[in-house]
Amino acid sequence: MASAAEQLASNLNFSAFSKADDLKKRIWFTLGALLVYRLGTYIPIPGINPEAFAQAFERQSQGVLGLFNMFVGGAAERMALFALGIMPYISASIIMQLMTSVVPSLEQLKKDGEQGRKVINQYTRYGTVLLATLQAYGIAVGLEAGAGVVTDPGTFFKLSTVITLVGGTMFLMWLGEQVTARGIGNGISLIIFAGIVAALPSAIAGTLELGRTGSLSTFLIIGVIVLAIALIALIVFVERAQRKLLIQYPKRQVGTKMFQGDSSHLPLKLNTAGVIPAIFGSSLLLLPATLAGFSDTSNLPDWATAILASLGHGQPAYMIFYAVLIAFFAFFYTAIVFNPKDTADNLKRHGGYIPGIRPGERTAEYIDHVLTRITVVGAIYLVFVCLLPEFLIARTGVPFYLGGTSLLIVVSVTLDTVAQVQGHLFAQQYEGLIKKSKLRGGKKRR
Repeated sequence: MASAAEQLASNLNFSAFSKADDLKKRIWFTLGALLVYRLGTYIPIPGINPEAFAQAFERQSQGVLGLFNMFVGGAAERMALFALGIMPYISASIIMQLMTSVVPSLEQLKKDGEQGRKVINQYTRYGTVLLATLQAYGIAVGLEAGAGVVTDPGTFFKLSTVITLVGGTMFLMWLGEQVTARGIGNGISLIIFAGIVAALPSAIAGTLELGRTGSLSTFLIIGVIVLAIALIALIVFVERAQRKLLIQYPKRQVGTKMFQGDSSHLPLKLNTAGVIPAIFGSSLLLLPATLAGFSDTSNLPDWATAILASLGHGQPAYMIFYAVLIAFFAFFYTAIVFNPKDTADNLKRHGGYIPGIRPGERTAEYIDHVLTRITVVGAIYLVFVCLLPEFLIARTGVPFYLGGTSLLIVVSVTLDTVAQVQGHLFAQQYEGLIKKSKLRGGKKRR
């Protein structure tokens, strides 16, 4: 078995890709699903005057609405079938994960294994429908409030808009699940990734055009490019960084044979939560601002108008709330995906221990202590990467697409996707080597 693993590690290269038929099918399926998603961002909902809506959107595009448009791949500026994007599903997931921590019945479902997860996923879908319906109705009302945006306002327009937008969101949710199951994984993240990447060429061209016309200085554009490269390098470094805890296994006797004690490592990622805190934080900030961006705010009370203005992109309140949400979700999501007590129990069950730490509760406390400390560093890193470009964007007017959140999502999803592809190649080659070793063993016995 060891020799097979060594041979696999040496042979894992690009030539193995040509023999990985299952992986190629998964990649083609993923690309086809993303193509369907991109087509849906260009199909407009019925009853909209494109010219009037384009003018109305242009007035709001420099605010939070512009950031929302980035996450939905430009579908909002075209009021397309996927104008709501996958954000209602993400918001529903946030709510369900919060509720599983405070509602005992939901917490028990989470512990029930696969069946419990199916029930929680079903509740998440119901929540997605509810949130998408509320957002779609708010958008329909806001569109009717715009002068000349809707060709035939009324109940039928509201109903058709709600059905179309909710249907688009539910289709995207299903599409993301299919990519996760039948593609190369990370379906929801890949949909957001595709929307951001699709808009990058036009954003870069727009930035260069601003430099050509003199609106942005050449040195500023060069500085932004250097900053983006430095942030990408930082993201790659931190996303791959791990804190390894030494795990020792004692000597054991099997029959009349004595096996020597072995050692391994428990890897703890510096940023266990990944890109989730940035997506969750953005989605919560966008939830109220999206509806306000499409609606007529002239009739709102002064205090409501002041709150919406303070939550505008680049405003101090927006930065503070964004930083707090990122830090909160960094700890919250880490606590969800990694349970120190379960890890300590598994180590104890298999005879493993951390040198100098008593197995069981003491080990769980130690792992939790280490995880908390590295999560502090991970949260600071996420806040820094997401907010530093936002400060520059607010001062210089560089497009949203070059922000820290978009860079974090693009780089992190790319790293995860490459890891998924390597995992499929590894599994396929490993199975092939095992089959070969069995055939050789059968020939020797003959």
